[in-house]
Amino acid sequence: MLLLAFDTATPAVTAAVHDGTAVLAQTHQVDARRHGELLLPAIGRALAEAGVDKHELTGLVVGVGPGPYTGLRVGLVTAAALGHALGLPVYGVCTLDAIAHQARAEGLTGPFTVATDARRKEVYWASYDADGTRAEGPSVDRPAELTARPVAVGAGALLYREVFTDARAPEHVSAGAMADFAATELAAGRELLPPLPLYLRRPDAQVPAGYKAVLPA
Repeated sequence: MLLLAFDTATPAVTAAVHDGTAVLAQTHQVDARRHGELLLPAIGRALAEAGVDKHELTGLVVGVGPGPYTGLRVGLVTAAALGHALGLPVYGVCTLDAIAHQARAEGLTGPFTVATDARRKEVYWASYDADGTRAEGPSVDRPAELTARPVAVGAGALLYREVFTDARAPEHVSAGAMADFAATELAAGRELLPPLPLYLRRPDAQVPAGYKAVLPA
């Protein structure tokens, strides 16, 4: 197994190579406005640092969100294009699940919540049990609409400490953690998600109300 994983569902542009046992290389850069510019160079660096040619890969792993439309589509379109060009299967992973996997790998125990910044004063969130299995979500809500969730990780948790009173790192997703999560699931014979976006809400761009089509005379 030789996986290339990447995610653009959060402000982090992150890519990693995993050999089924461990992360061989990974890159991580936080820049919410340059996903399209930074992703392919990040993938190139991860492959070069791992000493892996893209034709040696056995699969691609991409974060499917939830996340903002503009950033999320960069990763998904790139995954679809690379998968087609290289003839590789493309596996989807919920970005919140990858953050949860990373938090547990860094020592977090017990039930907890993962919350990322959804903008508009909202968070994307999901809750996990003591075994790290997702128990609720993913959903998008205003923090004030949620019951108190003391132990939480992610940028959304760190931003709204009045609800997530024990907010901790990791702040953003790591492609290394996403690759490790995918490798673990695949090795256990469990299915991953299709590489389709989890937007959870309608895009900002809307057709104006009362729009009138103008036809030529």
